[in-house]
Amino acid sequence: MPARRPPAPPAAPPAVPATFAPVSDRLEARYLPGGPTPRTGRPGTLLAGLIRTILGQQNTRAAADRQDAALRENYPRWQAALLDGPDGIEATLKAAGGGLHRSKARHIHALLEALDDTGTLSLEALRDLPDPAARARLEALPGVGRHTASLILLFHLRRAAMPVEGNLDRLARRLDWVPGNWTAARVERWFDAVTPPTWEARAALHVAGVRHGREVCTARHPRCDTCVLADLCPSAALLGPA
Repeated sequence: MPARRPPAPPAAPPAVPATFAPVSDRLEARYLPGGPTPRTGRPGTLLAGLIRTILGQQNTRAAADRQDAALRENYPRWQAALLDGPDGIEATLKAAGGGLHRSKARHIHALLEALDDTGTLSLEALRDLPDPAARARLEALPGVGRHTASLILLFHLRRAAMPVEGNLDRLARRLDWVPGNWTAARVERWFDAVTPPTWEARAALHVAGVRHGREVCTARHPRCDTCVLADLCPSAALLGPA
């Protein structure tokens, strides 16, 4: 009988780039001088927060806020939205403006149906679950992937999740922190492995990194001449003004 091959040793955690800490410190000093704080003015319940997050996907903040306000005005209780069906939800979103109202309406209705099958249109039980269980519960819902679950965990449950969207992904590639051929999912896993596992560190890097990407490190015509990271960024000489 052939001998069993010993199990492979666990993969070593990725090395933290030498510029990771100074980049994080500079971004926080520039965009969050008082440190990160929990979001205010957002829906109070976890279900309302998840629906607002779904509305914000591939949508402007202003449009998502209008759609969110329209939903809350038309449906004081989520049971009413469930009974109105995806077509009624779509009409509400369309009247408020913004894109993808059909797909968002179907996602929201499917989410409400899935929760209704459990006996309650609520996600408040997540507050009592440990992080892995809360994430698993969220990702089991229709239309909720890892990124959306991470946003809910970080901003609505104040857990040390690390959501990574386009601005942070672009920043990591321009700083040569990750190879250019990595997928977005792999970049998110990398950030999760190298970012200090505290709510404060992850909230600060996410919020400051998103603001930096919107204001300075834009996809087209980045403003490298005004960037607080220019001396740390190998891409600044290539992308900045001649």
